[in-house]
Amino acid sequence: MRIEASVYRAYAVGLAILVVGALGFRAAVAQLNLYLMKEAVPLREGLDSIPTKLGQWSRVGKDARFDDALVEELGTKQYLDRTYVLNGNPKNGVMALHIAYYTGTIDAIPHIPERCWAVHGLEMTREAISVPLRLDMTKWLQSSGPVNLATGLPYRTAVVRDPVTAELDRVTMPLEDVSMRVLEFQDPANPRRRQVGGYFFLANGRTTSSALGVRGIAFDLTNRFAYYCKVQFTMSGSVEDPDGTLVPIFEREVRVLLGELLPHLMKRLPDWPVWEQKSLVEAPPAAVP
Repeated sequence: MRIEASVYRAYAVGLAILVVGALGFRAAVAQLNLYLMKEAVPLREGLDSIPTKLGQWSRVGKDARFDDALVEELGTKQYLDRTYVLNGNPKNGVMALHIAYYTGTIDAIPHIPERCWAVHGLEMTREAISVPLRLDMTKWLQSSGPVNLATGLPYRTAVVRDPVTAELDRVTMPLEDVSMRVLEFQDPANPRRRQVGGYFFLANGRTTSSALGVRGIAFDLTNRFAYYCKVQFTMSGSVEDPDGTLVPIFEREVRVLLGELLPHLMKRLPDWPVWEQKSLVEAPPAAVP
């Protein structure tokens, strides 16, 4: 079977268009300083180095370690799964803390309780809502250093005391006030048994309560580096009234615990102003042709 010359010419033209388009796209991306692939940003300290005592809250038991299958499902080996109790007694309050850190990954939506709790047979009793936590920030100070490149807002700092050495360290705090997505589930076999969860994300020095919001912050094409971190709290308990809720108690206790936790967590996450300046002064690695 003979193929006409016009077919060859059309094929050659189409191939040339694809090649020129690909080269032009790469040139445009480089010219505009856009980054389709993000470079990984390491933690400054391991998450398990977060103090076991935070104000009136102290760790009970050992930090949980996941098996390989669960780590693969989680998508990161850098996590903390810990339980804190209030005033050393579980009767006063128990709060499970889960932190997972991601960097150098593809643009993926993190695991959230709305999906995984329902899979385990729990039923949602109220729709998830974003709740502003109104943390005590009276001791936070406005930084005199560089402003955030994405928003133009000045960074804020707080002083952290090392629980072992008692040394003081000033750390960069999140730009925005923290809002947490809060939801409540019940056990169908025991309707008065409730499980309340709340989570938010720290991404590139900013906060969001939305898993989709992580994409808008951490995967901004103008960012050379990127990270995000999920912070999740969980509380279980029983209510006297079938229409009762644990949410008000949960929000109150999370507010206190997070106020103690956040400066220590930010000390371990990347110091984002440093990485922003690094992206400005250091040339990115040459692209592979």
